[in-house]
Amino acid sequence: MRILVLNGPNLNMLGTREPHIYGATTLADIEQALTARAARANASVHCVQSNHEGVLIDTIQQEHAASSGIIINPGAFTHYSYAIRDALSAVACPIIEVHISNVYKREPFRHHSVIAPIATGQMAGLGWQGYLMALEWLLLTQTAA
Repeated sequence: MRILVLNGPNLNMLGTREPHIYGATTLADIEQALTARAARANASVHCVQSNHEGVLIDTIQQEHAASSGIIINPGAFTHYSYAIRDALSAVACPIIEVHISNVYKREPFRHHSVIAPIATGQMAGLGWQGYLMALEWLLLTQTAA
């Protein structure tokens, strides 16, 4: 089993960017935790972060067939990237949308996700551990499938 983990713009700044909202955990810390958890389940993760929409779309198109599931934190692309939504809607594997903060308790523009309607599920407001919860769900459901 292989899980594709995608992170959008500014998530490379985790740990230093608005720690009162996003905490002190870095993206490297999250990727390390996901890699370790996947390995314990004889699975792997392939992590990609980009501040560029096209890189994320290219990665989805190139990697989805080899992936049992996708975990994505689209960052600001959540609210307006129909191109990422279209790329994700073309894949057959489950998609879990993740947000570190509770976007529904923040500014009104953050309340709308163009990704949510095509995602299998969503984790929001559970801190960086939301990534681990998404991975646990994929490990559980994809192993049973």
